[in-house]
Amino acid sequence: MQHGHHDDGVAIGVRAALAAYTLWGLLTIYWRELHGFDAFELIGWRIALASVVMALVVTVRRRWPVLRAAATDRRLVTRLTIAALLLAVNWTAYVWAVTHDRVIETALGYFMAPLGTMLLGVVVLRERPSAAQRAAIGLAVVAVVVLTGSYGRPPWIALALATTWSVYGLLKRQVPLSPVESLAGETFVLTVPAVVLAAALAGRDDSIPAAADAGQWVLVSFTGLVTAVPLVLFAVAARRLPFTLLGPLQYLIPTINFVLGWLAFAEPMPAVRLVGFAFVWAALLLVTVDRLRLAPRAAAVVPAEV
Repeated sequence: MQHGHHDDGVAIGVRAALAAYTLWGLLTIYWRELHGFDAFELIGWRIALASVVMALVVTVRRRWPVLRAAATDRRLVTRLTIAALLLAVNWTAYVWAVTHDRVIETALGYFMAPLGTMLLGVVVLRERPSAAQRAAIGLAVVAVVVLTGSYGRPPWIALALATTWSVYGLLKRQVPLSPVESLAGETFVLTVPAVVLAAALAGRDDSIPAAADAGQWVLVSFTGLVTAVPLVLFAVAARRLPFTLLGPLQYLIPTINFVLGWLAFAEPMPAVRLVGFAFVWAALLLVTVDRLRLAPRAAAVVPAEV
């Protein structure tokens, strides 16, 4: 009987993870529809509206006592503030890239993020890299060199996305809150600056209040919801799946972005750039196989409460 319940939980987790990662990938289309607006203004609206949605989620889940307790912990507030700033930079770089025909570069950034996390583990946490991890780091360095030659410049957007997301992930390990509670805290930290930013940019002729049509207003209005829904789905998945399964599924996000950028949006993909991506994919394959080989069979992923 318990085995059946476990299987049901895994099935629900897989469906939730696939839904979350697919939605995150398809958000590229969503943001691209708002390409005429300033990325900073869009992020201001996104954070402000996401904080409203997260307040509703926290209310429904009755987690306000947890957040009130967190607000009294100075060290935790500091970590949440730094995490919030990293998230804001990550979101801004991503939205700017998507609205400036750099979708493939965002895919590269999120493909590289797990490698960045691994490198941080070696450099910051003093973890001993396996032979496969050392080889993966070498392949990633080669990839950056090849892609720099292809773009005629370092792939700054990809590097910014990978770096901010990796450091953000490292900080999240040190925050004793669930994904939902943590994002709520981060958006609340950013709410006032986000509202000030959106208000400051609202007076321009090309601002959202001045230039958005009805359809664009609908998209802007739902930015908070589309930010929160995938995260809640991810939280459901994280409670039910081992990291060995949840981790590889995350590659669905940059895969969707890569396909959209190349095939749907017709962004350039010369052969040398494809070679650079191939080095990244080879590095990810090495890391994934190594992780599957070494991971405990019954590893849990997150705290009991999400």
